[in-house]
Amino acid sequence: MHVPRADGPASRTRYDALVLTGGRASRFGGGDKPGALVGGRSLLERVVTAVAGADRLIIVGDRREIDWPGELLFAREDPPGGGPVPALRAGLVHAAAPWVALLAGDLPFLTALDVEALLAAAGTGAVLVDDTGREQWLAGVWRREVLAGALARYDGRSLHGVLGPLEPALVAVRDRVPWFDCDTADDLAQANRQETA
Repeated sequence: MHVPRADGPASRTRYDALVLTGGRASRFGGGDKPGALVGGRSLLERVVTAVAGADRLIIVGDRREIDWPGELLFAREDPPGGGPVPALRAGLVHAAAPWVALLAGDLPFLTALDVEALLAAAGTGAVLVDDTGREQWLAGVWRREVLAGALARYDGRSLHGVLGPLEPALVAVRDRVPWFDCDTADDLAQANRQETA
């Protein structure tokens, strides 16, 4: 997977990208969900392309071949498959930039423009909301120090529990679905239909 370095507006705000790919994919039927294809490109490749302006790419999950132009790090939650909060803890220790994009590895329609919109809207943080107004906790950006402090005070397992109290800005995208994730094989099929529509 080759990802070119971005020189657009998002690269003016320094951020690291933290992409979580280590889930069990039980609703997906197991297998390699981040490697599943939408429009001929893997889900992970599509997410990584959206954060091409990041200083550092941190993948929490299995090692993969990624031709990343910047610094690339891999981490693993303890225990493996332990959920998004342990994955966030495992990845955040490797982040150094003032901002962190916290993303799921299965967002086929996320773009660099969405990341730019999140960075522009963020106070302590910002998250995308879906078409019902529900926060998408794995589609957001956060001040690294604020996020680290919240994690240090939190001993639960819910992303909402650690991120909700930070009162992020809510970013709605009306003409697209950048928050859409592929939890199931049906979701993947729907994404491919939308890609070719």
